[in-house]
Amino acid sequence: MKTLFRVLTLAGMAAAPMLLSSAAYAQFAKAEDAVAYRESVMTVMSSHFGRIGPVVKGERPYDAAQVQADVALVAILSKLPWAAFGTGTEGGRAKPDVWADNAKFKQRSDAFQENVAKLATAAQSGKLEQVRTAFGDTAASCKACHDAFRKPK
Repeated sequence: MKTLFRVLTLAGMAAAPMLLSSAAYAQFAKAEDAVAYRESVMTVMSSHFGRIGPVVKGERPYDAAQVQADVALVAILSKLPWAAFGTGTEGGRAKPDVWADNAKFKQRSDAFQENVAKLATAAQSGKLEQVRTAFGDTAASCKACHDAFRKPK
């Protein structure tokens, strides 16, 4: 029964981005709503991604199930913020280059999502070395996008 619940939960979580991302774009009546949405998603995603860092650095014990759970959430969340970067949603910590060089921004966001998918595959393998490599690639893609498109705090 517990396994069935997990499968149903993961299936629902996998379907959510498809439903939410299209709905998210339509729901932003004001730019500040889009900013709040994308920054909230990024904050939660960062929290779960950040939990994996100490594990891959050897600072915390490797718990494959916990890493898989955190990566599963990161994978879902990684699909959500992009709808909140549409025309007329400028503001927040996003640099104007998001809209001025949108092709490059899209390329970076696509690369990030591809790396997250590889991280999810690595997490499912249960092999820490694979997780460590994929985590590094994912972190690098986060940094590349933030360096180019996010204002410093």
